[in-house]
Amino acid sequence: MATTSTTAGDKTEDTTDETKAASAKKASTARKTAARKSTAKKAATGKTAAKGTAKRAGRKKTEKAEEPVKPVDGEEPVDQLEDDEDDDLEVDDIDDIDEVDEEGVDDPDVDGDDEDSDDESEDDEDEDDDEEDKPEVVEEPKQKGAFVVRDDDDDDEPRRRGKAGNPKRRVITAGATADPVKDYLKQIGRVNLLNAEQEVDLSERIEAGLYAQHLLDTEGDKMDFKRKRELKWAANDGKKAKDHLLEANLRLVVSLAKRYTGRGMLFLDLIQEGNLGLIRAVEKFDWKKGFKFSTYATWWIRQAITRAMADQARTIRVPVHMVEVINKLSRVQRQMLQDLGREPTPDELARELDMPVEKVQEVQKYGREPISLHTPLGEDGDSEFGDLIEDTDAIAPSDAVAFSLLQEQFKSVLETLSPRESGVIKMRYGLEDGQPKTLDDIGRVYGVTRERIRQIESKTMSKLRHPSRSQTLRDFLDQ
Repeated sequence: MATTSTTAGDKTEDTTDETKAASAKKASTARKTAARKSTAKKAATGKTAAKGTAKRAGRKKTEKAEEPVKPVDGEEPVDQLEDDEDDDLEVDDIDDIDEVDEEGVDDPDVDGDDEDSDDESEDDEDEDDDEEDKPEVVEEPKQKGAFVVRDDDDDDEPRRRGKAGNPKRRVITAGATADPVKDYLKQIGRVNLLNAEQEVDLSERIEAGLYAQHLLDTEGDKMDFKRKRELKWAANDGKKAKDHLLEANLRLVVSLAKRYTGRGMLFLDLIQEGNLGLIRAVEKFDWKKGFKFSTYATWWIRQAITRAMADQARTIRVPVHMVEVINKLSRVQRQMLQDLGREPTPDELARELDMPVEKVQEVQKYGREPISLHTPLGEDGDSEFGDLIEDTDAIAPSDAVAFSLLQEQFKSVLETLSPRESGVIKMRYGLEDGQPKTLDDIGRVYGVTRERIRQIESKTMSKLRHPSRSQTLRDFLDQ
């Protein structure tokens, strides 16, 4: 019985030693896992050299951790790790080990055999080192919009670095820009609309900012630093309030610009011109009168759009006052077309507008839009509108033939004269080069006075009027 008891005691001590050794190895494995995680995070934020040092330190720690642990009676085995965060890990703290698993770190199998655990820990450590060397793959965000600016780094986390140790650049990806109007509406829709109280508050801040800026411009050199700083803050606050009031009413411009589409200007151009009117309305708005800002700004926006259309929409610019008359005539004409079921006559329009008939016809003529000469005609579009317009500068074939015959006949008539007489006539009337010469110029050519040239010209013209010579040329005059 004593021998049996001694044997049972030895087995119990051996079982206790094995249990402690297994627990120590489990704790060592958990610590090594946490250490690898901490080392990986630090290495991701350092340079390449620092990353290599961290890897070598991690291997040394693994070699030390793989040595057998000698438990001490009354104390739990503790490994010496350089990381201070690992000192707080307890062997029995299973919750911390589960948290490590949930964070996505590949832990070795702590429930397996002792030899398998050591081999798997070494393999996992090598795999972690290989994964650290690989650059992280960042998925591009699949978003729609004009441009998406995405930074993968959070402010609270260290900046991710590539393999070369340089921080990753911000990624700018182009979105769907096929419809710029839709993109613009999406941008302005992010600002909330304002109520009456908010409009008054912003208007007061704008007024205070303008007054502060006026004081800085006029008396800024005489103020102390504290006073000047307060005025600068008020001026900047006024500018921010102005921007807020503008951005909150951009949708009002879009709603008004829709009414003027199809009149010669693009929709985005109308919006831009309306925005200029909105800026003017913000500068002129008087909140003390009690009206809403949208009511006041509507008139400035409409004026800016109509003025821009008068200046830019037409190929031939029409004065603004005439554009207003043309628009009024167009409205009355459309209304009468609906009422009568036919196009109204100029007399009916004149009675409706209370203006003379001649004035109505003149306004209608001014309101016509020019037509391009390259406008295609017909179903196939093979011909253009310019092909139907006569070219007045072009010479008709019949006229060209008649002129050629006249030149030949006149040349034959001049051959009946003397060389001096024919030469004087040719130079006097520019029959050769198209440049008529004076009597003095011809006299210098022949070495005689201008009076002598005049006499020769008069005598030659008398010869040409003789029926024997003029009859052949008179036939061309009758045609």
